Order: sequence, then C-alpha cells, then structure tokens
Amino acid sequence: MSERTYVMLKPDAVRRGFAGRILQRFEDAGLQMAAMQRLAVSEAQSKALYAEHEGKPFYDSLLTYIHSGPVVATVWEGTGAVALARKLIGATDPAQAAPGTIRGDFGLVMDENVVHGSDSAESAEREIPIFFPGLD
Repeated sequence: MSERTYVMLKPDAVRRGFAGRILQRFEDAGLQMAAMQRLAVSEAQSKALYAEHEGKPFYDSLLTYIHSGPVVATVWEGTGAVALARKLIGATDPAQAAPGTIRGDFGLVMDENVVHGSDSAESAEREIPIFFPGLD
C-alpha cells in the first residue's frame, strides 16, 4: 500500500554537508520524493512536531538543537514508506544504530542525531502539514 512519510534532515546533517547523500538513500530504496524544502524551523513548527515530548528532560535541548541551523524537510511516498524510512534511518542512538543505516553512518551523538522520521502513518499525517500545509 502506498503511503507518505515525513523525514527531516536535522541541523547537524545539513551543517556537515550530508543532505544529498542521505536523500539519495531514500531514492535508492525506491521511495519517491513528494516535497522538499530547506528552512529554519519556527518555534511553532518545533513545538508542534515535538509536542509529545513536552515536559520530558530533553525537550528544551531538543528545541534548541532544532533551531541551531537550517533543516531539510521532506515528504516521501511509496509502498510501506513509513517502515522503509525507519529501517533506513536506524536506531535513535547512533551508537546503537547498525552500520549502513543513516544514523549508524552519519550520527555522532543521540542529542544531535542527524534525522527525524515519522514513526507511524498517523504521525506522518500529523507531521506533514506542519511543514507542508495544503500538500495533497
């Protein structure tokens, strides 16, 4: 079943020049890009994206990090897009992420991991309009 997922290359990935190499992995896996933009994440966008983490000990540092530089926001389409993207991205902690995954190959520390990806189709439906309002 074709579905959409949201993937954001975080400031560390953009700052270190890995955006093209990371995006290529999604294309190589057979996903098709439906939308992309480079932007500075607004306070409203970051709070909406990370609302589920509000009140957790890492919340403030997460928002500080996401505002530390530009990101590349993307929407990908394809069969099982959410699960496929999560497989490509790897474990949250780069130290635990398998080699060959994006976080395993490009991540340095968990607090500044290089990519965000929707963890479910429901999350994707919530996250995509935060960055791409009106995307049909």
